This record gives sequence, structure tokens and C-alpha cells, in this order.
Amino acid sequence: MTHGSLFSGIGGFDLAAHWMGWDNIFHCEWNPFGQKVLKHHFPKSISYNDITKTDFTIHEGTIDVLSGGFPCQPYSSAGKRLGKEDERHLWPEMLRTIKEIKPTWIVGENVLGIVNWGGGLVFDEVQVDMENQGYEVQAYILPACGKNAPHKRQRVFFVAYSNSKRYTRPTSTRIKETEGRANDNEYRECSRKDKINNWDNWPKQPYVLLRDDGLPTGLDIKTFPNIRRESIKAAGNAIVPQVAHEIFKTIEKFENSL
Repeated sequence: MTHGSLFSGIGGFDLAAHWMGWDNIFHCEWNPFGQKVLKHHFPKSISYNDITKTDFTIHEGTIDVLSGGFPCQPYSSAGKRLGKEDERHLWPEMLRTIKEIKPTWIVGENVLGIVNWGGGLVFDEVQVDMENQGYEVQAYILPACGKNAPHKRQRVFFVAYSNSKRYTRPTSTRIKETEGRANDNEYRECSRKDKINNWDNWPKQPYVLLRDDGLPTGLDIKTFPNIRRESIKAAGNAIVPQVAHEIFKTIEKFENSL
């Protein structure tokens, strides 16, 4: 499958896609530090800078999964919560990119604060905007500790699927309900046994600030010295790849079942 990321940061979604064996076609990140990390770990991907100045129509119909952790500062409880009045409210740019690329799947991410900002105004708007573009949308609140991370880190993930790609199987070829339940149980059992990319295999004192932040070695930024402040900022804004990986595994499982 093919993957493209927006507001890519240091590549959390890109790393999860790499774990899946997907092709990371492009990433888009304006921050110079994030650009260096992305180009170091994903040199074969097309690297875009400012989303507001980028035309993505060249990728129309070629991206299976488009991900994007659109800026969270407008809704974060740690900030002024200016919401749509904040210049960093860039969901409209992600929506424009969705219109230009027309991906099969969309995985958006933001802080928990987006749920109640303005009485849920932006939370609802994001979903309605995608529905108006022909996507079926479901939002999930998923914590990093759900993948045994040493911190809670709750995030909202918007998962959307294009209705134009929807496939309905003929009745004669549908999997029986009991077989489906058995397959699901088998899948869950395999997931419990899966030790790949487990937190236990990571250094407990990474090169960022000698603290237990759980960042994987795949996003290790020791390659770039003397940038401690930027390292801390990047780590704070990064998504947890293990959580994205679970979403991606579910997407691929669904695609394989068609």
C-alpha cells in the first residue's frame, strides 16, 4: 500500500507505515528540524515543505492512506485555545489536500482538547467536512498506554474510508459470521503475542533528554547534535508510532478481506 503524511513532524506515521511494509511516497513538514529527521530516515520519499504552498494534485488517486496530525496548539489545554482564530488552525489545508489527492483512507490526529473546544465545533466540523467529500468517518480516543507506553498521552484519531472505494461482496461469497468471529479471535491472539516494536526493546534513556519518553529508535535524533531544544519540542509533538501501527494493521486487514 502507498502512504503519504502531512504535518509529518519527525515521522511517527511514516515509521508506522514503514513497519507495515508500505511505500512512504511523500511527507510534508515545514519545521527545519523535522525536515532533517525525515530526510535522514526516509530519503526516498518526496519531501514537501509548506502545506499552504504545495499542490498535491500530482498524487491524485495514487495514495492509499493519507495521514496527518494537523496542528494541535489551537485546541490544546496547554495553550491559549484560540481554535479557529489561531493561525495554526490548518485543518482547511488538510481538507484541501484530501480533495486534491482523493486517498482511499484518511487517518487524522489531534489532541484530546479538540473534542470539547467550542462545544465540539471543530471536532464535528472535521468529520462533517470529510463526510461531505464522500468519506465514512469514525473518531477514536486512543492513549499511548494502550500499547503499554509509560505515559497516558491520549489522542483523538479520525479514521475515514472513501465511499467510492466501498466494495460489497455477493451474498454467496460472504464469510460466515462464526468464521469471522474465529478469525477475529485468532487475530487478537496474534496481536497479544506480537513483540515487534515493543516498548521493552527500546532504550529507557534516549538521546533526547535522558528521560523515559518511550520514543523508538526508529525516530532517534542523535544524528543531529546540539539541538536539544528542538529535540524536546519534536518529541512532545510526535505521535506514538505504535498506536498508528495498530490503526494501519486494521486498515490492511480490512483491505485484505475484500
